[in-house]
Amino acid sequence: MNDMAVEVVVVGAGQAGLSSAYHLRRTGYEPGRDFVVLDHSPAPGGAWQFRWPTLTYDRVHAMNALPGMELTGADPRRPSSEVVGEYFAAYERAFDLRVRRPVHVRAVREAGDGRLRVETDAGTWTTRALISATGTWDRPFWPRVKGQETFAGRQLHTAQYPGPDAFAGERVVVVGGGTSAVQHLLEISRVAAATAWVTRREPVFTEVPFDEERGRAAVALVEERVRDGLPPRSVVSVTGLPMTEEVRRARESGVLRRLPMFDRITPGGVVWDDGRAVAADSIVWATGFRPVVGHLAPLRLREPGGGIRMAGTRVVRDPRIHLVGYGPSASTIGANRAGRAAVREVRALLAAGAEGPAWRSGTALVGAV
Repeated sequence: MNDMAVEVVVVGAGQAGLSSAYHLRRTGYEPGRDFVVLDHSPAPGGAWQFRWPTLTYDRVHAMNALPGMELTGADPRRPSSEVVGEYFAAYERAFDLRVRRPVHVRAVREAGDGRLRVETDAGTWTTRALISATGTWDRPFWPRVKGQETFAGRQLHTAQYPGPDAFAGERVVVVGGGTSAVQHLLEISRVAAATAWVTRREPVFTEVPFDEERGRAAVALVEERVRDGLPPRSVVSVTGLPMTEEVRRARESGVLRRLPMFDRITPGGVVWDDGRAVAADSIVWATGFRPVVGHLAPLRLREPGGGIRMAGTRVVRDPRIHLVGYGPSASTIGANRAGRAAVREVRALLAAGAEGPAWRSGTALVGAV
């Protein structure tokens, strides 16, 4: 099969990828001819389609609408996977984005002529610019703890969480200090024989609403790290845990009484060096995710600090590459803005010519959407 040539390849059709595709379409790029969106998921919805069934829409943390089309009339009691999946599907249809799925991107390499070669299981595309919107869901982070392989019970990550009924009558340890860990605990505690909550750091609860101003402040903190070429932290990690009435009751009842990180795992549970022990049938690792950037490895974009140095959405080492949904744009509001910003710079890069001095020097290019 011959390579398919386009101006821009968008990898991923979650919030960030669809935002990018919308702005490409809005500024005159034709789907299929000028750009293509490749998504490895089986259906619309990005990572949302894989969320557990008890995560109803009213429990979603700070979901922002995609640009150009509001999400209205959603039943708050329906699973968020269904609500968001249907919304994303309608969005793709409304703006005729022609997402190709399931397509698995294996690697992005130099094509040898100033273009990039995007290798997939559905063929190869060559492109002048790439917007990588692959998120984090496919790369769950599992901490390594002494004795982990000896545990006789079940260990699973948030990415595999089936809902609370699977833990009925069990003794369950939930590890993690984020919103998902709290939601898992609140659900599991209603059906489990016992639960324990373990975090590396003392959780910070806040009653301050997560509004746009706080969102901007959180994004700015995360952005500092990626500007320095360090691995990004999640936006949620710097906002604190929302103090709802349900959370308040759980703290008062002891369900959300935090224990420090254990030192070892044994066949029957977890133990600390001070002699404390908690028996467990299951350990749930709500320990977050890492950016999915392995397909970019052939381009050698990482800095000595372990991350990819960014200037906005642009990769400093290669201005043909933009990362959206990475670091400061990993929230839904950040993803929307990042899509617009990436398209603005991509348009300027393509207008100047990928072979020109701006690409060779790595100088930022700014255009208008």
